Amino acid sequence: MDYISFSVLLSLYNKEKENNLDTCLKSLYEQSLKPEQVVIVFDGYIDEGLRAVVSKYSEILPISTVPLEKNVGLGNALNIGMKYCRNEIVARMDTDDICCSDRFIKQISYINENPDIAIVGSMIDEYNEDFSIRLGRRITVCEHEDIVGYAKKRNPFNHMTVVFRKSFILSVGGYRHHLYMEDYNLWLRVLSTGKKTYNFKESLVKVRTGTSMLKRRKGIPYILSEFKLAKLKYALGYQGIGGAIGVLFIRSLPRLLPVNILTAVYNTLRTKR
Repeated sequence: MDYISFSVLLSLYNKEKENNLDTCLKSLYEQSLKPEQVVIVFDGYIDEGLRAVVSKYSEILPISTVPLEKNVGLGNALNIGMKYCRNEIVARMDTDDICCSDRFIKQISYINENPDIAIVGSMIDEYNEDFSIRLGRRITVCEHEDIVGYAKKRNPFNHMTVVFRKSFILSVGGYRHHLYMEDYNLWLRVLSTGKKTYNFKESLVKVRTGTSMLKRRKGIPYILSEFKLAKLKYALGYQGIGGAIGVLFIRSLPRLLPVNILTAVYNTLRTKR
């Protein structure tokens, strides 16, 4: 196929581990279809060790850094970063994940051949913190009609896998601050406009998960974020009041469980649709 220019957008937080960032950027360099631009937003203070990793890969990748004076959170950082993406097609990635080498050749080709598609994602394979143990696969649905229905209950996209058309994302207001759910909030707004979407049935990204991730997914702050999500679904006409409240209850109850029980629930849901 003819070369298609696209940007990769990442947000770097100072608590990231140097080795995680190194393996992430290495996987970008090893792509069979390489990005024309890699935008890394420095979300607040970034120490010298992490900066050294970015500097190392700047010699072999077209990296543009966007330093922010203070931490603004993921959604705000990504919105700022999008302003620096010079291509219409933008791929997301997290700084502690690894892209399979054929990720971009598949996703970029698909979105280029289907101009009505706003977002294309994939499944993810989940590993422990050091990638020594594969924990499972997070499976979602693939076809647009199924994605629309699935989004009423659960996040239909794995955020770190998505490739999107920047103009479509900006047309609905881009990312908005929504604790732990900036991506889900955005997908609902995109889907409510009728724009088409798709997920590859295979995993194109390997991600780190563990107890630290699950600890963030519990407690009152997360439940309040779930309530905000339910209100958004109702405001968009995506779900009736009864459906929104029902899903809110089902999604919120596990957030009060101890981490070990929440882990068991998450493992059960990981491969279920």
